Amino acid sequence: MSKRKSVALLPKGTVSDEAVRYLFRNEDVEFVYCKMIADVFQSTAKGQTDWSVIPIENTIDGSVSLHIDWLVHEVDLPIRAEWVFPSIQNLIGSGSELAGENGVWDPSKITKVMSHPVAMAQCLQFIRAKLPHAELETLSSTAEAVRMVKNNPGQGWAALGTRLAAAELELDVLESGVTDHDNNFTRFLLVGNSSYEKPEAPLRKTSILVTLPEDFPGGLHQMLSAFAWRRINLSKIESRPTKKKLGNYYFYIDIEYPLDSVLLPAAIAEIEAIGCQVRLLGSYPSLPFEQ
Repeated sequence: MSKRKSVALLPKGTVSDEAVRYLFRNEDVEFVYCKMIADVFQSTAKGQTDWSVIPIENTIDGSVSLHIDWLVHEVDLPIRAEWVFPSIQNLIGSGSELAGENGVWDPSKITKVMSHPVAMAQCLQFIRAKLPHAELETLSSTAEAVRMVKNNPGQGWAALGTRLAAAELELDVLESGVTDHDNNFTRFLLVGNSSYEKPEAPLRKTSILVTLPEDFPGGLHQMLSAFAWRRINLSKIESRPTKKKLGNYYFYIDIEYPLDSVLLPAAIAEIEAIGCQVRLLGSYPSLPFEQ
């Protein structure tokens, strides 16, 4: 009998939790909840879990640079899959405590709104329109914010978080979908030393890190040309500091092509031939969100 697989992720009730339940909805996998993203990475790096789930990019906020840096500098965990999931934040609190005379929640009764800083930033238009008087407090996760509201009744507190967290802690969704943009999706990575295959995935991608040779005029252009003339699409290219020398950068590149093709290994060989250092982060299925 095979050992049950396990996955480390951010706290119960977060968007990460919703996204992991979606990914493994038809699989028997143990969820290991961690308070901080460093704990998520270390759980898998130390062999305590098979995979980690990492939010890596958001429609509104762009790349999560801290998480990219962890993948590059702190751990060596191959990317096994990616998928996107909607980041929907809701205003959560005690409906009976915050209700007005008409039975609907009364904005004037809310004294403080709590959430993760990213979630808070994604709901600023709603906050300015409905709760400009409320104190804002950021916490380590949306789930922690909902838990703070649950544990402090009678204070007039509310949280921005998921429906999952509200249900888990038996609080009310005062207003749903309060994010400023309807197309707010987060891209997640599944990383770890255990393989994960989805043969039915419509697209396979490859992620690499490229460091250009020093004192090589036109090096970036020549590197990109190796992909361009082969008509290999780069869905993302981002420069990040190597942390070794001021002005020294590597390029994080997502490629819409599998590594086991003919063209991609040839392109990588070409840029290595001009002195580029290439590190493979993973070649993996890219899974679209299906409602």
